Parts: sequence; structure tokens; C-alpha cells
Amino acid sequence: MSDSSHPYMQVAERIRRRILDGELEEGEKLPGQRDLAKTEGVSVATLGRALDQLQVEGYIRTSRKGTYVANAPEVAPSAYDRITRVLRTGSVLAHGETLIVTSADLMRPPQYVAELLDLDEGAQVVRRQWHTGKGQQRTGLFVTWYPAPFAAAVPELLSTSSASAPGLLLKIQDATGRRVREGRDDIHGRDADAREASFLGLRVGSPILAGAHRLWDDQGVLEYGEWCLPYRLTVGYEYSFEAAPDAP
Repeated sequence: MSDSSHPYMQVAERIRRRILDGELEEGEKLPGQRDLAKTEGVSVATLGRALDQLQVEGYIRTSRKGTYVANAPEVAPSAYDRITRVLRTGSVLAHGETLIVTSADLMRPPQYVAELLDLDEGAQVVRRQWHTGKGQQRTGLFVTWYPAPFAAAVPELLSTSSASAPGLLLKIQDATGRRVREGRDDIHGRDADAREASFLGLRVGSPILAGAHRLWDDQGVLEYGEWCLPYRLTVGYEYSFEAAPDAP
């Protein structure tokens, strides 16, 4: 998040990350607003706006007794959350999530993937399919694509072991010397097909939130991913705007 973001959004982001990273457990009571505002270095009014934002997003709940981390909050990390988390901590998983990799193969990609990765005709890619869960709830189904040469530098790309899977993007950066510079997400709502419904524990045709992301540097795309989330889960994004130049 840009330093130009409003202070209350910066506070909300710090608390949100602590919840997603498990530093603040489900059901845990937060300090009083005056104490928390002092810890965050902001006014009580700014802290209140941050907590209002987190309550709208479903991360916390309030009562006469205080403010608590929501029990089993119906929120899911966005693609941005997962990507920044793996670069920050080495894992794409939110606190309490588990991951199962169902396939990891070298293959000829669909035409649109080949074009996104700017591949020569006949070139192969790594395709990985995996899903996440928390307790008895499935929290997402994912397919990620990488240029085939990455597999030589990071052999784990072709492994279905869950042990090293959460930190693959960091391993790719370390092994290749390349660094993610920019990214883009595209999101839409639609009905689940049979494959998606099976992995997410839904009926075929249930509403889902589906999306795709791509991450790139000046040499091209490092990772392209497609994902879908079950209904009832909320994802959130933050963004800031640079000041526009004055009109002539």
C-alpha cells in the first residue's frame, strides 16, 4: 500500500495483516481504542475509522464488552493479499489455511496462456492446480501457470508435495533473480462448473467469484493464475491515487 494512503487505511491494513497472519487469533479481544490508537500512533478518531472499515469487511465484531476478531470470519485473501503475503512471509496461506496440490505438470498451454506468457509456438509451460481450505470449509481453487524454464531452476514447481508449495513465487525470484514489479487482477461472478463445484464442495451452477491475475517484470510475465472462491466469502482491495497534475 502506498505511503500516500489515508492513515486510517494504513492502520486497517496493519491490523488486517495481523489477523490474516494469525498474530491476532479468532475471538481474541483487541485492546481498548485509546490504547490501540496510542500503539498505532494515530488519533482515536482515526483508529475508529480503521475499525469501522475492518468491521464492514468482516474481520472484527464489536459488542458492549469490546472489539474482537471475528470467529471464522467470512473473508478470504484476495490475489493481492496472497501475493504480497508470500513475498513478505514466504507463504501464500492465511493463518489456519491448508493447501493440497492436485496436479503439477509440463504441458502445451492453451493459446491465450501462450500469448500471455509470450511463448514461441510449441513451447511448454508448468501448470499447477491446487485448493485451499480452513477447517471443513474450502476457501479457493487455483490454477497457476509458469514458463517451463522455471522448472529447471525450481524443481518444486513439478511436485505435488504441499510442503514447499506455499512459497514458490519467492523461490522463483530467488532462483532466477527476477522480481515482480507489477500485477493485474480481473474478477467476475459466474456459475461453478462441475470441476469447480467438486473442489469447492458446491452444487454445479452455484454462484462463485472467479478471477485471474498476472505478475510481471520488464522481461515478461512470471506467473499467471486463475482462481475461484465459493459464495459467502468476501475479498477486499485497497488502493490509492497519485495527485493528478493541475489542468492547464
